[in-house]
Amino acid sequence: MNRSETIVEIAKALCKFQEECPAPKKTATNPHFKSSYAPLEEIINTARPHLAKNGLSVVQSTSTNGDSIGVTTLILHSSGEFIELDTLWLPMGKATAQGAGSSITYARRYGYCAALNIAAEDDDDGNGASQDTKPQQPFNNTKQMASDKQLNLITKLVKDVSSVLNTSEQNTYKALKKRMNGKEMEFFTIDDASKAIAILQGELKQGA
Repeated sequence: MNRSETIVEIAKALCKFQEECPAPKKTATNPHFKSSYAPLEEIINTARPHLAKNGLSVVQSTSTNGDSIGVTTLILHSSGEFIELDTLWLPMGKATAQGAGSSITYARRYGYCAALNIAAEDDDDGNGASQDTKPQQPFNNTKQMASDKQLNLITKLVKDVSSVLNTSEQNTYKALKKRMNGKEMEFFTIDDASKAIAILQGELKQGA
């Protein structure tokens, strides 16, 4: 993380912003098991007036490195002070403009929320498969993306685990996502998918 020589004014402004800014509305639904979240545009529209009121602004820039896309988030204050977060790297996903756009949007949303301490997803309720309480971590992986066959198997296993544990698919997916350090299925690499499959198969054996 980079920052200006002093951060007294920006720190005060961020404290006031966090007191005043409401949580963004979760108007979008994740295609995997229907968990709700606040999309990037909703987060920005909610935060913008409270940022402006406190002399703050957020600038995000993108960069590429091989088949990874990086987003750097910079918080600026009217005093000239700034805080720049480390670049968040994500695998590009499908080698299409749509795939690249999806990765950029996800990285921008993640970076924006992390910078301003905004909660934009459903809270876990502790149900579903056993959970790991590690915090989310940025993703930095340029390996080959998971195959459709792997993702389809994960979807099936989530349904099977939910049935065995008598819980919803949404809760099971949330628990899996937590154990995968917050990573969404669409950004799984081959290794990620293999790990997720092993986790779910283990849950099935324990619940049988």
